[in-house]
Amino acid sequence: MKTITTVFRKEMVDTLRDRRAIVLMIVLPLLLFPLLFRVMFTVEKNQAEKARAKKLRVACIDQGNASRFVQMLKERDDIHIVADVPRDSVSAMIQADSLDGAFLFASGFDDDVAELKPGRLDFYYKSTGESEIVQDRLRETIERFEKELLDERFHRLELDQSIVEAVDLKAHNVASMEERVGKTVGGMLPYMFILFCFIGAMYPAIDLGAGEKERGTLETLLTAPVDRFHILLGKFCVVVVSGLLSAAVSIVGLFIAFKQSSEIPPEFLNVIIKILGWDSILLLLSLLLPLCIFFAGILLSLSLTARSFKEAQSMISPLNIAVIIPAAIGLVPGVTLTYKTALIPVLNVSLATKEIIAGTIQAPHLAVVYASLIALAILSLWGAAWWFGRESTIFRS
Repeated sequence: MKTITTVFRKEMVDTLRDRRAIVLMIVLPLLLFPLLFRVMFTVEKNQAEKARAKKLRVACIDQGNASRFVQMLKERDDIHIVADVPRDSVSAMIQADSLDGAFLFASGFDDDVAELKPGRLDFYYKSTGESEIVQDRLRETIERFEKELLDERFHRLELDQSIVEAVDLKAHNVASMEERVGKTVGGMLPYMFILFCFIGAMYPAIDLGAGEKERGTLETLLTAPVDRFHILLGKFCVVVVSGLLSAAVSIVGLFIAFKQSSEIPPEFLNVIIKILGWDSILLLLSLLLPLCIFFAGILLSLSLTARSFKEAQSMISPLNIAVIIPAAIGLVPGVTLTYKTALIPVLNVSLATKEIIAGTIQAPHLAVVYASLIALAILSLWGAAWWFGRESTIFRS
């Protein structure tokens, strides 16, 4: 145990002296969330303000119908009516951003309305991102116009409008605010935590394996009168601690981001802080621990195989995709934690974290996640020890 502790302290000190390791393990996770949230909210706010302030270019082909609707459009200061637009050019002009929207009335619109039939109105728009706001702004006039027509129709028939309300529906969402916020926020956070866990472990693993081989210090370390497994275990612990430290710092960065984001409603922010309590954080870190051990075994094995630091980077870099894909699958709606998904590494942590944050985690599913992660962690450690014990691995030329 003393040998393992000595190796761990020595390698940990060397790792913390490396500026690149500090940037990847601490600085990047700590700053990324605040910067990401600030940029995201600022861009979204600016785009929304631009979309609301924009004067809309609208075509209205009424064919002598709906004079009241045309008047409504003219009364609005935020709409410019584009005249003499050919009916068959509407779609192309909207696609080319020459128009923001168009209203095309059927030739018999007024006659159909007079006969108490629905009048045909075609509404053309392009729905992409900020144009959702544009679409809503144009729909306001349609809804006002329809309400006036309905009011007039009910007045002519001397009927109470409530006669058409056959069902008085009152919807009740029994999901708590914690569940709703947790399912929304919880989809993104596991992705980030897992990614930082891997990135935080990656650089120390490369340096402690291929880096030492390149510097010629690994052979010197192996000549010491200590068990080779103890040397590996000391290095292994440094990689695991580095990954967990990076994930923990990213959680701190997340709290800073939420605290600094003035755009988040206070009630929403209070729910998020309540969800990410100490119990949830400790449970999350307990899931990341065996996952990080699993990562450490793979990373160290590849690092020890490489002849140089650069070769180790080229061998390990593709693993980012192997981590990102299953973590990203956890973001897909409908993918939930089951006994099958609980056995898939990385994906199980992503889904379990989402359930933990939402407060809907089920003990049997969580137990399967822990069992599969612990089994993979043990297998990874055993594989790294076996690989480290081969002379052909250490002295590969």
